[in-house]
Order: sequence, then structure tokens, then C-alpha cells
Amino acid sequence: MTLVLSSLHGLGVALVTPFNENGNVDYPALQGIIEHQIKEGTSFLVVLGTTGETPTLSPTEQERIVDFAIEVNSGRLPLVVGVTGNNTMELCQRIREWDLKGIDAYLVATPAYNKPSQAGLKMHFEAVADAAKRPVILYNVPGRTSCNMDAETTLELAKHPNVVGIKEASGDLDLIGDILANRPEDFYVWSGDDALAMPTVAMGAEGLISVLGNAFPRPMASMIQQASFGQIHDAKITHAVLKSLMGLVFLEGNPTGIKAAMSHLGLCKCEMRLPLVSASKALQDKLYAAIAALDVPAK
Repeated sequence: MTLVLSSLHGLGVALVTPFNENGNVDYPALQGIIEHQIKEGTSFLVVLGTTGETPTLSPTEQERIVDFAIEVNSGRLPLVVGVTGNNTMELCQRIREWDLKGIDAYLVATPAYNKPSQAGLKMHFEAVADAAKRPVILYNVPGRTSCNMDAETTLELAKHPNVVGIKEASGDLDLIGDILANRPEDFYVWSGDDALAMPTVAMGAEGLISVLGNAFPRPMASMIQQASFGQIHDAKITHAVLKSLMGLVFLEGNPTGIKAAMSHLGLCKCEMRLPLVSASKALQDKLYAAIAALDVPAK
């Protein structure tokens, strides 16, 4: 399967992994979440990302979640799978062994804990891209990995034929601007920050891989579309409507806040796996008030 990059324009959603009261993956809820995304205008799905609490999922659970998402999605939207690690050799081996049917691309974050140099990052991603039999989307998220990838490194990796883009969550608009100004035509940029998505897309990025989109895909997709087509006034209005929720869902970490919002909307339970815990009563109250004030349909 050849990835058609134009299919990844717009809103991608980094799906949560819903759990039931016993701590097991709640597959009926996951099915409902995927159907919610397809119905409400999401352009592509991302499973096993940070929002999916992937570090707490066993290899068997990860494989089953991907298989289940492929089955439910049934080819209706492109499917991107998060595959990340800080042991390059082990990560490459894992990618080589992955069943590729139904997977359109991999999302690979910078390694956490090792804190490699820019040269190390370049060699790491080149090895991963060489090993992968699907296109690779880089993911720069220094707030989680303590490792920031420079624009120069990203642009060097953009020359690799199997590296198709980057999810940029550095929060640095200067860095993102440098990538956008100097990238090859066939290299895509997605915002990794809900709150910065509107200006990032207005600068020329192709879209957003979102957390808040789990609960509110339609207004998030509208904001991205408005910014993409230069309807900046409309995009600013939509952003202003969503701004309070963008902040609240991250107040006690991700996916704590978004799961609380989704629980309120009946999409999944507000169950987490340690070391993460469920949202506090104070945060839930703030989220519920913000949702009640939201002037867009939830479902």
C-alpha cells in the first residue's frame, strides 16, 4: 500500500485507549470512539501514541489494539501507528516484524531518556526509516522526551525517501517556521499542539494530530480547514471557542483531562493506568462547565 499524503491533510486524532473498571482495554468503547471519529470528520487516525497510554500497554495488548482498530476502521480512514523506543536496534527489529496489513504509516517519537545529540537523532531515525516498510512520520515532543530535534536535523531527515513528515510538538514557532520555509515539497508538517494548531496551519502546515479531537473532532476539523483555506477570521473564532478546553484537558496531564471530557460525553470511562490517575473532582467540574458553555455539538 502506498501512502497518499493528501489523505493526511486536516485533522488527525491521537486516540485514547479506553479502559474498563477492571483496568482492561474496553474494546466496545474503542469501537465507539473510532466510529465517532469517522462520523464527525476526522481525516486520519493515530493509535498507540502518547495519548493512548502506550507505555502501560503490553506488547500483546498493543498488537490487539492495532488489529481491532484496523478491523473497525475497515479502510475508511488512513491509520497511523505509533512505534517508539529508545533502543534503536530493538525498535528496528520490532518494526520489521510488524504485520503491515491495514497500516498506512508509522509515527516515531524522538527517544526518551537517552538524550541523544542531533547526530544521534539523525542516525536513529535513518535506521528506523531504513527498517520500516511503511512511511515514517517523525515526532518531536521535547516536553515528554527531554530531547528537542533541531530544524536542521528534521530537514536532513526529510531527504530520506521513507520519511514523509513530522508531527511538531516543540511549541517553538520559529523552529516550525524554519522547517516550513525549507522543507521539500513532499514533506508534510502536522502540529502536535492543539493550542498552536491554528497559527501553525496558517503558516503552511498540513494539519494537526490532536488530543481534544477525541471528544470534539468536528469543531477541531473545522478550525484546521478554516486555517488551511486562509479563513483566518473564522479560524480565530473557532479557536477562541475551543481555547478553554484546549488548556483544561492538559491541566493534569494527557490523557487524564481528555478522558474526563470523554466520560462526560459518554464516549469512554475516566479510567487510567498507573502511574497516571483519573482527573480530580476540581478538574472535572471545570471541564464539565466548559463543555456546557461550548457552542458546538459534541456528538
